[in-house]
Amino acid sequence: MKSNFSTPGFLWPLLSLLCLIVILYGLNKALKTTSWSKPKNQRIFFVIAAAISLWTGLLIFLSYKGVFSDFSKLPPRPALALLVPLPFVLLFAFSKKGSQIIQAVPPQWLVFMQSFRIIVELLIWFAFLADKLPIQMTLEGRNFDILTGVLALPVGYLLVKRKPYSRNLILAFNIVGILLLLNILLVAVLSMPGPGRYFMNEPSNRLVAEFPFILLPGLLVPIAYSFHIFSLRQLFIKNQATDS
Repeated sequence: MKSNFSTPGFLWPLLSLLCLIVILYGLNKALKTTSWSKPKNQRIFFVIAAAISLWTGLLIFLSYKGVFSDFSKLPPRPALALLVPLPFVLLFAFSKKGSQIIQAVPPQWLVFMQSFRIIVELLIWFAFLADKLPIQMTLEGRNFDILTGVLALPVGYLLVKRKPYSRNLILAFNIVGILLLLNILLVAVLSMPGPGRYFMNEPSNRLVAEFPFILLPGLLVPIAYSFHIFSLRQLFIKNQATDS
């Protein structure tokens, strides 16, 4: 049942900022465990931090210019915003330096990080209550992504305890998380106005084209899929090392 309740818009930038602080903190910790020199670690940290900052600033600028609000063509522009970081994430994950950094990160960190999706889903639900998003994008509809955030807590705890089934647990968690993410992304795109719209109930999913909500597809979703990629990449590297 809908209400007049609405969350302040600053909660989306605040959540995004907190996620980035945690990511950069973890990156700094991981770099310190490598055998690289301090200047090299500082250079890598600066490049990654600058790239993330540049992308975030570009998202905000383009959203204010209304670039993402054009839904007349396929694919919808907010969907493109979530895909732009993907090749860079893959390039990092499979590069030599990126692989070394990923190996230096405790596996539970990559899982615990996904718990931010609990807050994301609550903010989406509040937006629905304020009649800004359609029901299918919420946990009351077709969005079950909150399960990934909830599962991240016990799975991360079990990884801290280093149970013998950790590898299977990491694999299962990431597969489930990716499938749930793909599910809501498909629902979100099919709820956007334009020629590709499938869900015709109102309101349409137009909100994500505007600031601060563009941070959802443009930053928070890439954070979610990036950590799945990093976790699976780490698992693959460790399996290779064990088999050799």
